[in-house]
Amino acid sequence: MFITCPEFSHLTRVPTSHTCNGENISPPLEFGDLPAKTKSLVLVVEDRDAVPGPWVHWLVFNIPPTTMSIPAGHIPEGGTEGIANGGTHGYEGPCAKYFRGTHHYSFQLYALDTVLDLGAGADKKQVAATMQNHIVGSATLIGLCEGTKAEA
Repeated sequence: MFITCPEFSHLTRVPTSHTCNGENISPPLEFGDLPAKTKSLVLVVEDRDAVPGPWVHWLVFNIPPTTMSIPAGHIPEGGTEGIANGGTHGYEGPCAKYFRGTHHYSFQLYALDTVLDLGAGADKKQVAATMQNHIVGSATLIGLCEGTKAEA
C-alpha cells in the first residue's frame, strides 16, 4: 500500500501553495496497492511536532476503496470530512508563522475492512476508536515545513 504526492516527495518540503502562506489548498494525493479486504479508507493529516501533541490538519473517512487519487483542493469523492483540531471541516495547511523549527506533516492513509458508522461531527479520537481492530493496511507520506515564528 502506498500514498504519494506528485508535488513533493517523502521527507521534502510541502509547497507553499498547500500552506497558510499560499493558497492553503490540500495537495494532490495518489495511492494504491490496497489490501483485497479494503472496504473504506481513512486519511489523517497531522503535524506530529505540534505542542502539546499532534495537531490534526485534515480528517477524511469512509473514502471508497476505488479512489486512487485526490486532486489538489478537493475532498475525496464519497468521503466524509471529520473535525480537525481547529474545530473545522476541511484542509488546514501548515502554518509556519505559528512555530519555529522543522515540523513533520504526516499524511496517513489507512485501509479498513469496514465502513465507519460515524457522521461528519466525528473527530480523530472517535475515528481512531471506531477503526481499531479494522485496519488491514496503512501508508504514510511525510512533508516538511520550516517554521518562521519570531523569538518571543
